[in-house]
Amino acid sequence: MISFSVKGQVVIPRGIRNAFEIGEGTRAVVYPEGDHIVIKPITARHYKRIRGSLKGTKAMDVFLAERRRERDI
Repeated sequence: MISFSVKGQVVIPRGIRNAFEIGEGTRAVVYPEGDHIVIKPITARHYKRIRGSLKGTKAMDVFLAERRRERDI
């Protein structure tokens, strides 16, 4: 069980931090999912898991086209 501070801060138990490789300065995405609050750390494990997930898509072409459009504005 955890408690929220006045500022909405929480302390994640050490065992969970270790299991998810969460260290000082680790960033996370926080979002609602139904009646839950999801805290998803963005760690090296996360990047390894999503590596190559956009392969074969036009994602980079769309990104570069958007960057060119922004430069032209």
